[in-house]
Amino acid sequence: MIIEATLIGILCYLGALSSPWLLGLTGGWYLITRPLVSGMLVGIILGDLKTGIIIGVAVQAVYIAMVTPGGSMPADLNFVAYPAIALGILSGKGPEVAVALAATIGIAGTILFNAMMVLNSFWNHRADVALEQGDERGIYLNSAIWPQVTNFLLRFVPAFIAVYFGAQYISGFMDSLPKMVLSTMNVLGGILPAVGIAILLKQIIKNYAMLVYFLVGFIFIVFLKLNMVALVIMGSLLAIIHYNYKPEPQQTSGEKSVIDDEDEF
Repeated sequence: MIIEATLIGILCYLGALSSPWLLGLTGGWYLITRPLVSGMLVGIILGDLKTGIIIGVAVQAVYIAMVTPGGSMPADLNFVAYPAIALGILSGKGPEVAVALAATIGIAGTILFNAMMVLNSFWNHRADVALEQGDERGIYLNSAIWPQVTNFLLRFVPAFIAVYFGAQYISGFMDSLPKMVLSTMNVLGGILPAVGIAILLKQIIKNYAMLVYFLVGFIFIVFLKLNMVALVIMGSLLAIIHYNYKPEPQQTSGEKSVIDDEDEF
């Protein structure tokens, strides 16, 4: 299990918000840190690709609308993507429990994120001192090397410990929990993806009439049992109909009276 824990810890570091190695944010934070992608990667590493993808999809739905304005981190998606999904797979309790674990670990991960920000301010201060002294080597070390060493330690070590020791104890720990606790985690894990989708809809839908299309898609999936390919095709057709045959906005009574007055002249 050492190799698996090491690989997951390295991926956790590579996908961190301040890791520059995978084309910066493009390949790290916005690619391999997405739970949908990390679920697949962790599933491959742990030898359970199907469960990894299922849990990754469920967790992605929770955080699909998460933004980090001004550096504010409501939950550390990086820890959600790797140690949390890994523990969800190892627990063997299904995607609902995995989602509840991910939400808990993601909130706890903000502590390490804030610790990294505090330590980076220390390195920035040392880089300023090196700049005043004209020490080019000190500037490079304190602005590029030591912050990344700190980031690596705060990402790799917790992820490695969580996966390595979690693999031995997580299943027994989950079995020892009272049935009521597991039932609560299942309920919360089932609700959280709906909350994520609701937040996303609130951000992108300006007119509540557009919710009709969301409900149509829900009906297609749940009751008509269409797969995602068929749903995408149906959504594209509905989008073409909506934008090509959208009714003209109705004129208000004030505008109509102005037009009538102009016609009289």
